Amino acid sequence: MNAIVSDNPTMVSREVADLVIGAIRKDPDLVLIPATGNTPMGAYARLAKQMRRDAADVAHVRVFQLDEYLDLPPGDSRLLSGWMQRSLIDPLGIPPANVTGFRSDAPDVTAMCREYDAALEAAGGAGLTILGLGPNGHIGFNEPPSGADLPTREIALTPESIRSNAGYWGGEARVPLRAVTCGMAQLLASRQIVLVVTGEGKREILARTVAGPVTPDVPASFLQTSPNVTIVADRAAWGDLPLP
Repeated sequence: MNAIVSDNPTMVSREVADLVIGAIRKDPDLVLIPATGNTPMGAYARLAKQMRRDAADVAHVRVFQLDEYLDLPPGDSRLLSGWMQRSLIDPLGIPPANVTGFRSDAPDVTAMCREYDAALEAAGGAGLTILGLGPNGHIGFNEPPSGADLPTREIALTPESIRSNAGYWGGEARVPLRAVTCGMAQLLASRQIVLVVTGEGKREILARTVAGPVTPDVPASFLQTSPNVTIVADRAAWGDLPLP
C-alpha cells in the first residue's frame, strides 16, 4: 500500500487526476473502472480539462461500470450509469462502444453479472480501478461481509449505505434497496487501485481499512493484500495514521 496525504480535497483531486493521466499515457488501451459518488468528482473534472488541453487520445480507453442500482427504469435520474456518463464518459469523449455497464432493469441479473465478468476478463482485467470508501468499509457496493473471492453479483444495500446515499437523491426513501457491483475478486485483481478518501467522517473506517485486521466485515481491508494500491486522502481523513 502507498499513500498520498494532501492538505485538502482540492489537492486530493489533483493527485488522483494526475494518477489517471499517467495511467492513460502509459497504456492508451487502459481498462478503467471508475467510482461515482461525490469524492472523485473533482478529480474527473480536472482530468477532463487536462486531457482536452493536451489533446490526449482516449479513443481506446475502455470503461467498466463499478456498480449500479437495481429496479430503476431507463432514464431515471438516480441511475449511476447516467452519473458516470455525465461526469466522465462525455467530458472525456470516450466512445460509447468502449463502455461496459449494468442494466438496472435487467431481466436476469445473474446472467448480466456473468457476462460482465467474462467481458472484463476478455479485456485483460482492469488496468486502473478508482474506488471510494463506504462508511461501513464497502468498496463498490461490496457490502460487509464480503470476502476477497466474491464475483460480480447482486447486493442488498445495508442501512449504512442507504443513509450515505440518501443525500444524493433527496432522502432514504428514494434510495433503491438493491444494487449490482463489480466483485471483490475483479477489483482486487486490478493492476492499479486508487482509493480516494476525504473528510473527518471517514477517519475511523479508513483506519480500519489501512491498519485493522483483514476481514470480510471491512471489505476495503482486503486492499492491504494488494501491492498496487495507492490511497489518496486529505489530512482530515488520514488523521494520525502512519504512512505505509
